[in-house]
Amino acid sequence: MKTKPQAAWVTVARNGPYLVSGVAALAKQIIENNAAGESIAWREGERYAVGDSYALCRCGTSQNKPFCDGSHSKTGFDGTETADRRPYVEQAEALEGPDMVLTDATALCAYARFCDRNGGVWRLIEQSDDPKVRRMLIEQTEHCPSGRLIVWKETNGEPAPLEPKLEPSIGLIEDTGQNVSGPLWLRGGIPVVAADGAQYEVRNRVALCRCGASKNKPFCDGSHASIGFRDD
Repeated sequence: MKTKPQAAWVTVARNGPYLVSGVAALAKQIIENNAAGESIAWREGERYAVGDSYALCRCGTSQNKPFCDGSHSKTGFDGTETADRRPYVEQAEALEGPDMVLTDATALCAYARFCDRNGGVWRLIEQSDDPKVRRMLIEQTEHCPSGRLIVWKETNGEPAPLEPKLEPSIGLIEDTGQNVSGPLWLRGGIPVVAADGAQYEVRNRVALCRCGASKNKPFCDGSHASIGFRDD
């Protein structure tokens, strides 16, 4: 009988790497830009051969990126987790449109900039009763790797998030527009367990810091752009 693949999860090692357990594909995910330099789409790049357990660099100094080589112990990496552990909906601000709601948890911004196109999703939500605007709004928020931005639509009398269907996988974000390497992109509801054993809310999209500089560890706060982080 064929064994069913074990679901993946990620454990944050104290002042160390991300320990990945279970089966999840690992590949570069590249932000594509238009002529104006705006983020418009995702393209998959190099795929990595991995087993059902491995360690991914969290300090940003490994010489074997994206994998850990023990550099965190030599540099004295401080990986203290400071992120808000409340559920997303308790952290997010709700912006109401004519027939949809946009929630925005700014602390989770990974600086992918899909939200900025077409005047910004914060303007688009105000016109979301226009079918063309609604399509742009949904597309742009669904491209947000961290799930900072989510559009909600009432279904059967209850608000329901409009989330993209994502298979469990891990992406290594490459931001060609900024010429930097971005966060780890956990997709498809991969659980993240803190170093103290507590589990963060399981979400469809999560962006984890891998440059070591985030002030919102273990989540990305866009610091990779300001420090010019590269994984090559």
